[in-house]
Amino acid sequence: MTEQATPVSTDLSEDVVRAKVLTVIGDMAPKQDVTVTAQSILIQDLGYHSLALMEVAFALEDEFDLDPIDEKTARQITTVGAVQDLVIKKLADKK
Repeated sequence: MTEQATPVSTDLSEDVVRAKVLTVIGDMAPKQDVTVTAQSILIQDLGYHSLALMEVAFALEDEFDLDPIDEKTARQITTVGAVQDLVIKKLADKK
């Protein structure tokens, strides 16, 4: 079942948010010679390590004006798609 992109903020659609998250993660990825997709695994595919993951989290928090994510939630995020979903959820919760 496919759903239409829904606005997650007054000026950002879900598609725009997903694209911005993908760009931030791709730009900051330690491995620069790989294609970044929603299915990309942060550690294995993109070469992220704990410090780099923290940096990308801070960058996304700044980009979207989000509250910091808790450590338990952060440990469960392994793919770019999971990061996109979390950002969309946090933006929707801010409404």
